[in-house]
Amino acid sequence: MKYILWFLRIVVGILFIFSGLVKANDPLGLSYKMNEFFEVWGMAWAMKYSLTMSVAMIGFEIIAGVALLIGAAFRIFSFLLLLLTTFFTFLTAYVYLTDKIKECGCFGDCIKISNAETFWKDVILLILVIILFLFRKRIKPLFSGYPTAAIIILTTFSAFFIQWWVLEHLPFYDCLPYKVGVNVYQKTQIPPGAIPDQYETVMIYEKNGQKQEFTMQNYPWQDSTWKFVDSKSKLIKKGNAEPEIKDFIISDFDKNDHTQEILTAPGYVILWFVKDPSTARTDNLARIKQLMQSAASFKIPFYVLSSGNKEVTDAFAQAHQLFPADYMVLDATASKTAMRSNPGIMILKDGVIQNKLSFRDYPSNISLSNGLLNLEK
Repeated sequence: MKYILWFLRIVVGILFIFSGLVKANDPLGLSYKMNEFFEVWGMAWAMKYSLTMSVAMIGFEIIAGVALLIGAAFRIFSFLLLLLTTFFTFLTAYVYLTDKIKECGCFGDCIKISNAETFWKDVILLILVIILFLFRKRIKPLFSGYPTAAIIILTTFSAFFIQWWVLEHLPFYDCLPYKVGVNVYQKTQIPPGAIPDQYETVMIYEKNGQKQEFTMQNYPWQDSTWKFVDSKSKLIKKGNAEPEIKDFIISDFDKNDHTQEILTAPGYVILWFVKDPSTARTDNLARIKQLMQSAASFKIPFYVLSSGNKEVTDAFAQAHQLFPADYMVLDATASKTAMRSNPGIMILKDGVIQNKLSFRDYPSNISLSNGLLNLEK
């Protein structure tokens, strides 16, 4: 039994550490997923706490995984893991059975698995955690005294420091469609050779109180005993004729579409994403002002992509004297997907993403040398 318990500790511990680290790469992404649940459940009041809950949950997963491996305070952690895993199992069961949430997001945006796979993974994990909980008295700490405490303290510091760094800068690895090197406009188009969804017209007829579906090839058009009731289109084969990016539409405040014009412009284009002007971080705005001036001097288009209304956006621009720039509108969902920072900069060259920078990493100036844009800290 000793070796079985060791095996289970290693499997469960590594799984929790891995799950936590994957999500620590993008705690904002998990908070957005939490907001989807809160919206479905009618818990709008909880949305303002989603980021705090996201950071806390990610930190706990990493700490609990390490504690499981070294046997630290095992009775406490085994109980907390049992509660968390039970909650996750019911949560993924809800997602799987109701299909009200597209993806659970249990491994963040970097590793996507189906709702069914997520649910059965949690069922198996729950069984393993129950076994560890039942035999918790048999599990002793790997170390005694100060080494165990030191490992837990170091793990706690690391788990929350990683998340702080990501929130102040950007994810270490971009798992979303807006990676450096991507041509955004091309991603908004249906890929060449894509297969569209295939539908079939279904005819519904009734006879002797019984309804039956027919295709266009076999419906009983010559039999007057059947009465036509309705017709519908039925999906018979799912295609792949969908662009990877669907909602990235840049317009002015008069609702004129400028997406293609901006995303296919030759040379460099600078986009400053301001998802919510009323809550946007104002760190290093002096650099942004200098960047706007430098961009104008080099005739590089500088666009501010706001998800706020015109009044809020104008008030933000006037309050901080953020000129010269062209102010445009971008949907908030597209903004937070493209830029995990409010605000943040994206630099395009011939429509291809060259760089992404959070409010912490704005360049203080730019220069052009042999047609290449240089960022100066």
